[in-house]
Amino acid sequence: MLALVALPIALALIMVSLGLTLTVADFRRIFTQPRGVLIGLANLLVLSPLLAFAVAELYGLEAALAVGLVLLGASPGGTTANLMTHLARGDTALSVSMTALSSIAAVVTVPLYLGLAIDHFDAGFAGDVSTLGISARVFLITVVPLGIGMTIRHRNPELAARREPAFKRIAVGAFVLVVAGAVASEFETISENFADLALAALTLNVLAMLCSFAISLAARLDTRQATAVALELGIHNGTLAIAVGALIADELTVPAAVYSAFMYLTAGAFARMLLRRNQRLSP
Repeated sequence: MLALVALPIALALIMVSLGLTLTVADFRRIFTQPRGVLIGLANLLVLSPLLAFAVAELYGLEAALAVGLVLLGASPGGTTANLMTHLARGDTALSVSMTALSSIAAVVTVPLYLGLAIDHFDAGFAGDVSTLGISARVFLITVVPLGIGMTIRHRNPELAARREPAFKRIAVGAFVLVVAGAVASEFETISENFADLALAALTLNVLAMLCSFAISLAARLDTRQATAVALELGIHNGTLAIAVGALIADELTVPAAVYSAFMYLTAGAFARMLLRRNQRLSP
């Protein structure tokens, strides 16, 4: 029931709430400000999944948990990354653009990395995975509600502005319930593997933020842009990872549930550190 009803509804609510904050300009930014967007997306769509592969190998996670960690690493940025970027005085427009574009790209990238992880870790799910089916599912529960939210914003900006905070609260509540449900349904698996899972998730979270921040600065993005990129890699759309994982095997949802349980704490600490840096560098 969780996979068939609650997960898609929760994810759709989250994506509608994101759509209420977006305009066409957020997608045009890849043409008007290409360097920041492309470097950010390269970090999110390439670096993050590859780090997830490396961390899973480092901690020797069993096959299903390793695949779940890669699935989480391949998931797009979460909407809370936009808020934390704003609070850290980062480039909020860049953060919003990355979240929007990576959510659309997830139709291709999530099934791609999921298939690669299943093959690499010999997880034994190959016969249960339909790449086309996963892509269609991701499209229906991310891109379609995202478009609905954007349409509401385009046709009635005042309504979108009024409803967006309430929608976001509902979406956050749904997200918490989804994570709690995933933890409860796989409590035994989490209990047996908590030490390795917690360390692996924490390592992925911190390493992704530090590496992406350093790469962004090396690529000559300014500190505010690097802040947006780093927080985008620190806060993933865990609901999408759980929803897709549940389509194949419940064990695949465990890493995303564990990661989601503390990603706001580590990302929040990182955002606070970056706030101090951004404040010092502000004219």
